Amino acid sequence: MTKTLGVIGAGNVGQALARQALRAGYEAVLSNSRGPESLRGLVTQLGDGASAGTVAQAAEGDLVALAVPWSAIPDAVSGIDWTGRIVIDATNPIISPSFEIADLGGRTSSEVVASLVPGARLVKAANTILAALLAADPHEDRGRRVLTLSGDDATAKATVAELFDAAGFATIDLGGLVAGGRLQQVPGGAFPTRNLLQLEEAA
Repeated sequence: MTKTLGVIGAGNVGQALARQALRAGYEAVLSNSRGPESLRGLVTQLGDGASAGTVAQAAEGDLVALAVPWSAIPDAVSGIDWTGRIVIDATNPIISPSFEIADLGGRTSSEVVASLVPGARLVKAANTILAALLAADPHEDRGRRVLTLSGDDATAKATVAELFDAAGFATIDLGGLVAGGRLQQVPGGAFPTRNLLQLEEAA
């Protein structure tokens, strides 16, 4: 049975995640705050395997990607039972349109997100590279684009890695949500904005 990625947020990052899910052979259900009708053109553009739904419908996916602006997260995730769901946190703590960095109170951004989706199996991923690179073919020159992830649930991380590996990325597990999340943190982490390639061995 084909797996589904539900995407909450249909901006550049959400669209990029949907494209990679389709590349990996998954179906993608996109959602936003304006409703499925507003996504009709985008779904047509994405092609077979893509559909539009409500946020609640997207949250029913085998995996759920959160790709909304930082200030929109609380409203986007409210009213949903997140218990046991695998959630990919692709957000960064940047307040639009001023581009100020949110006050996280000493926590990583994913710790904050985790508190808003209680019971979810949260995996931080797809937040460190530009949306254009995230959407592009991960194969470049003689290698594959690196995508980092972190989280406290090993099975959830493996499931997320399976998606991105199938799309062509080379995934790197940075460990737990706190330690790994700090390496992925925007700003200050070691990985944000770096376009890294894992070179393939010569035949």
